[in-house]
Amino acid sequence: MEANYKNYQTVKKSIDTSLAKLDLDYIDLLLIHAPEPWAEFHGTNHYFAENLAVWQAMEEAVQAGKVRSIGVSNFEEVDLDNILQNCTIKPVVNQLLTHIGNTNFELIDYSQKKGLLVEAYSPIAHGEMMKNEQLIKLAKKYQVSIPQLAIRYCLELGTVPLPKSRILKHIAANRKVNFTISPEDMQLLKAIPHIKDYSSSSNFPVFSGK
Repeated sequence: MEANYKNYQTVKKSIDTSLAKLDLDYIDLLLIHAPEPWAEFHGTNHYFAENLAVWQAMEEAVQAGKVRSIGVSNFEEVDLDNILQNCTIKPVVNQLLTHIGNTNFELIDYSQKKGLLVEAYSPIAHGEMMKNEQLIKLAKKYQVSIPQLAIRYCLELGTVPLPKSRILKHIAANRKVNFTISPEDMQLLKAIPHIKDYSSSSNFPVFSGK
């Protein structure tokens, strides 16, 4: 659900519009894209009342058979609590920016303890981690690519990574992650410095931190 949609009627209409455009009877998973509109991402206003109105419209869509499951994305602890303490249908997912060099371990742990699946989006950091010498060396140790190492890292955290690619051989390679990262190397990966520059993607709120 578009982050800027923060009222009941807009969301109800949007769900019906999406179903019509997709020519589907139902949507498998519907998320609130962010607790705040993008222009106010991670601001002081958490839009608690508005998100509850959005959640009500999404719950009704589930009850009407238009949506199978509902969840959230980019929700911090207080945003999750707002939904969990007032919902009829509990969110199944919190989708979070998660990759080597940018992992909110506390929020992942909090979400998981509340029974939510954490989906790790941008697990390869828009390719920025390909330049990291430590990762190049570690990928060679496991005889895998850096993307495969990055995807396995997310799996080791108990999250579901969501890599994407337009290249078929990369899509196929992203599935070949049947290896285990040692506890020592996981600690090394967790300590990789925070990525500050996402190149052309830096203007997106989730990457800029604004």
